[in-house]
Amino acid sequence: MTVREAPDDMGAPVPLRRPLRRVVCLVPSLTEAVAATVPEVLVGATRWCAHPPDLRVERVRGTKNPDVRRIKEMAPDLVIANKEENRELDVRRLREAGVPVWVTVVESVGEALSSLRRLFETALGVPAPGWLEAAADAFGGAPPAPRTRAVVCIWRDPWMAVGRDNFASDVLRHLGVSNAFGDHADRYPRLTLDGIRSAEADLVVLPDEPYPFAAGDGPEEFGPRARLVTGRLLTWYGPSLADAPQRLREELGLTRR
Repeated sequence: MTVREAPDDMGAPVPLRRPLRRVVCLVPSLTEAVAATVPEVLVGATRWCAHPPDLRVERVRGTKNPDVRRIKEMAPDLVIANKEENRELDVRRLREAGVPVWVTVVESVGEALSSLRRLFETALGVPAPGWLEAAADAFGGAPPAPRTRAVVCIWRDPWMAVGRDNFASDVLRHLGVSNAFGDHADRYPRLTLDGIRSAEADLVVLPDEPYPFAAGDGPEEFGPRARLVTGRLLTWYGPSLADAPQRLREELGLTRR
């Protein structure tokens, strides 16, 4: 086995083993990305890694409380993490135990595309998959001028929405939709119901995750402005990126605007 070093998205040097045979992923969207591209190397994931639905790997608890001891026992060649999804404490504990951890940073579509390419080509040592090229084509070109203004809710009781510096905001920006709270001081501000209603937004977007907004849970508060959408299309950076723009336009009703 050979080992070489390369910096992850945080600039930290990561020892990369070749051949790479055992990968644990602590990020649901990246678990899907790895499973769709090099499924044979994936041996562990969190319980929140729900795609693909038939994934059969060992579960190592959640994104915020991974079973660090068990991961160390599994002796993976690489653990994949994310700056926002996972705790720095867990990354540090794994590295101190000699486990290589590749940390990704994704706050925009552009970062998602470049981070995924580096994950495959540099960290995993495989060619960029076809679905990544399709995603780059789907999001190609400069974002159009915004024609629609939206609030994107992520929770209720308390109500919370997408704020500044978010991947979801950038996905919508590529569809010509501006985030009504995109300039908020917080990335995920807590809001009152009246604050959402008075935000001068054309749409109130209600994804089915992390809070499971549904026909009888959320839209009744906002009337015809409410749009239920597939949260994975809005917040996951993986194979779903390839058809996310078209599907989101349809779910948001932008094709009729």
